[in-house]
Amino acid sequence: MVIGFEDEKGKIFTEVVTKMPIPIMMQTTTHRVLGNIHVRPDQRLKDELDRTESFLAVTEASILDADGKTVHRTDFLAVRRDQIVWVAPEDGN
Repeated sequence: MVIGFEDEKGKIFTEVVTKMPIPIMMQTTTHRVLGNIHVRPDQRLKDELDRTESFLAVTEASILDADGKTVHRTDFLAVRRDQIVWVAPEDGN
């Protein structure tokens, strides 16, 4: 769903695209990432992964080293798609 905004002066703002956060676990070539990938309500996680942009946005991201230790946390992380080895939805366990 895309929503456009116009204020009282007639100024038009950028459209807002509604998306749902999907908790994921991602393996890059060097680190594991836990966080959320945001998907449009009418699409699947795979559809978001198949998009052609160079980077994939991950929110509420934790970056883990090879031992599973958290080395960094951030509200937003842009991951270069060609560095992604695999992505799996998290079930919360």
